[in-house]
Amino acid sequence: MKKSAQIFAAMIFSIAMGLPLVVNAVSFSPIPGEREEKVAEGFMEVGTTAYLFHSGTAVVKNAIAVNDILTVYREEKSGDMKEVGKIKVLSFMGENYINGEVVEGEIKSGDIAKKGSVSCLVISEGDKGKLK
Repeated sequence: MKKSAQIFAAMIFSIAMGLPLVVNAVSFSPIPGEREEKVAEGFMEVGTTAYLFHSGTAVVKNAIAVNDILTVYREEKSGDMKEVGKIKVLSFMGENYINGEVVEGEIKSGDIAKKGSVSCLVISEGDKGKLK
């Protein structure tokens, strides 16, 4: 009886000591999860590549040049446009795309990048493939 009590106590002690290790092994930091969630929702942070979809007309090509900084706006529920960041134009890609880099703010797919009266739709790389 004494031997079985010692074995039982040793099992309980082992489980109690191992439990925190198991809990820590499956607990994830909220910061990486938060970043993955933002990426899944289409958010782009500073340094991220962003693509701009435009009409391909001469008006756009004359108004926007490489190294230009475009202001990015997001439509709010009220219908107002709110400035959310800036994108630097890196290059033109084909007839309808501009390759850019987020230089300020937190931009989301579906935002509008503007320079003067010219507007472009901000899309992520995943969205770019859907538009072809």
